[in-house]
Amino acid sequence: MTTAVDGLKERMLALSAPDGDGVLRGGAGKRVERTALAMDALARLWDEACAAVPFDVPSHGIGLAAVGSLARGQLGPCSDLDLVLIHDGRALTGARLNEFANRLWYPLWDAGLDLDHSVRTRAQCESVTDADLPAAMGWLDVRPVAGDAALIGGTAVSILERWRKAARKRLPELLDSAKARLERFGRMPYVNQPDVKESRGGLRDVVLTAALSASWLADRPHGRYDAAVERLLDVRDCIHLAAHRDTNLLLAPYQAPVAAMLGLADPTLPEDERAANSIDDLLTLLARLGRAIAFSLDATAARAEHTLVHEQPRFSFFQIMHPRAGGKREAPKFELLAPGVALHEQEVVLAPGVDASKDGGLPLRVAAAAAERGLPINTSTLANLAKSPIRYTDWDDGSRADFIRLLASGDRLLGVWEEIDFVGIPNRWMPEWAAIRNRPSASAAHRYTIDRHMIAVTSQLERGSYDDGHYAALLLAGLLHDIGKRPRVADHAREGGRHARAVLERMGFAGPIVHMATLLVREHLSLSEFSTSRNPNDPKAGEELAARVEGDPTLLDMLFDLTKADMSSLGATSGERISGQVGWSRWSAQLVTAMAANAHAAIVGRG
Repeated sequence: MTTAVDGLKERMLALSAPDGDGVLRGGAGKRVERTALAMDALARLWDEACAAVPFDVPSHGIGLAAVGSLARGQLGPCSDLDLVLIHDGRALTGARLNEFANRLWYPLWDAGLDLDHSVRTRAQCESVTDADLPAAMGWLDVRPVAGDAALIGGTAVSILERWRKAARKRLPELLDSAKARLERFGRMPYVNQPDVKESRGGLRDVVLTAALSASWLADRPHGRYDAAVERLLDVRDCIHLAAHRDTNLLLAPYQAPVAAMLGLADPTLPEDERAANSIDDLLTLLARLGRAIAFSLDATAARAEHTLVHEQPRFSFFQIMHPRAGGKREAPKFELLAPGVALHEQEVVLAPGVDASKDGGLPLRVAAAAAERGLPINTSTLANLAKSPIRYTDWDDGSRADFIRLLASGDRLLGVWEEIDFVGIPNRWMPEWAAIRNRPSASAAHRYTIDRHMIAVTSQLERGSYDDGHYAALLLAGLLHDIGKRPRVADHAREGGRHARAVLERMGFAGPIVHMATLLVREHLSLSEFSTSRNPNDPKAGEELAARVEGDPTLLDMLFDLTKADMSSLGATSGERISGQVGWSRWSAQLVTAMAANAHAAIVGRG
């Protein structure tokens, strides 16, 4: 006996097929078509189930609802169907309710469709969503399939109202869930084989952002954010087509086919080179999308938290003692941090009256102030900073000092750089940055994209006993040590030295600083390579390494610190296993330390 859902899986796949050239186009339209196809088949399945059971199914008091991606109109080629059979506890009960439900579920299973199903009363739906955060977020998108639409709509409205009433209490739970996923799945921009749903910056964050918006605590972003979401859904759809199943993991075997379906493969290149380049472009695309979505979630969450803290008018002491004096709000309070930069409600903002479009040095002052204090930059301020007339040739003593202050902020550098990078500011300071921004490393040992890796390395460089000039050179070397990682570059260290010199001379740093930083970039692999390929007790090896740093013991110490920071940022990420010894392990630390001591001995011997 055939049913309305027979062949539905195959029909959805047929609707999802790429064009004749292998490129998937019109992803959003295909998602609409798949959703309509599934909803129509499910509605007809409902009618068939009503006709098949030996009792009447009332038109009121029971209905079939779609939740999740099906309700949002974001159904993938192989997505599971999230369905809830809602009843009022009276329309059908006991064995009849079970028999009717089975008439719905079994044909779907027989058709090979993945199904997430439940049978609940309105009260049970409310109870589950009150206790289960994922269920609550799923129920924020509900669409009637068949049966009593009023019952389904009433249940959805009730759950939404309960969500809004409890949002202030549940906001910490929601943010904790995002943090837990981050720890488990990592950040999508920095994972070589990411889960495009669960990793930070993935589709689960899109649902969280929508949930925050539905709470009325904060509006969600639009425009650029919406475009990023649609493109990430395209990636998810291509993963389904490459894997032929419902999965969100962009595993290595799927990456070349997914890149080709997204139109990232250059047909003019040889096949092997085409695949490698397209995978790089795919991971770069994911890094860009993930950063946009994660930033949007962070910004929406920050606005929601701000609403919780500052939603009540703040009255002066005089007004509290004399209520009839009126309910005027206090004037906003700003603490000046730097010229044009202020602190307001634990965020770094522009000082009142400042026009960012007339001050090219303002982004640096804002970033340095935020990093030194470990504070976020206000999202509106970031948007305004993007209007600053930054010229990569306009550097003076003040801007160079601000830049070094920013780089010297330790772990706080990571968050601030991420914020300013979102609006493209580093590219405008250093045009060379654009070539490595969001780019994956060719080495599987790297857990981060090239740009994030360099920032992570810089954040680990401590001042120690270095004077201002040496510490500035070390920080600049950390920032630029992989700037030479470009396509078809065989020796990225040497290429990086060339780019580093150009960047730093253009910025106007003093000659000795430029020389030291350039040397460190050019030689940043030397100590680790000597440690693993030479005998650390061989005097000749020590002499050769000493010559690489021009016989300067301080430069050797700086190279050691850079090597340690570089190796410390290597290693496996969530869900990955990397063969071989990578990272700053006890074993590698012993080898590097011994080789550095050997080179120091050679320098002392020269003296």
